[in-house]
Amino acid sequence: MAFFKKVFKQLNRKWYPQSVLVGSTVTTDQIAKRLAAESTVSPADVKAVLEALSGVMGDYMAQGRSVKLDGIGSFFFQSSATGNGKDKAEDVSASDINGVKVRFIPETTYKRGGGSAKKGRRATRALTDVDIEWIDVATLGVNVAVSDNDSNSNDDEPIVERP
Repeated sequence: MAFFKKVFKQLNRKWYPQSVLVGSTVTTDQIAKRLAAESTVSPADVKAVLEALSGVMGDYMAQGRSVKLDGIGSFFFQSSATGNGKDKAEDVSASDINGVKVRFIPETTYKRGGGSAKKGRRATRALTDVDIEWIDVATLGVNVAVSDNDSNSNDDEPIVERP
């Protein structure tokens, strides 16, 4: 189950649901133990592979490549530049790059049925095309650690409705 809270947006003076994170972050150890329980690999072996994964992925992405993990999606670096750009192409250099983000695109698969009548297929995204039961976080009580799961929001600060 996933959780939401009710937020009021000053921009249009309407209420909206906003996803929130509840509880502590799941650790590499927890992931390793669960993967080991669902496979024939030991938790220590799974953890070793998971810990090596970020370095290997970073190395490939630093070579200008994207990394696709089957069933998960693709990762790649995206740069951001300083200033307002340059008037001439020959003036652009690597020193104009001031930041790098890791971008992620969930894997897309296509299934027959649904979607447009012409194509007769439906696109689904890994990790996001799951049945999610949404629960109002207010029903959990006031002692639950909650953080916003919407770091891209540029609206006014939300007002949380309290029971």
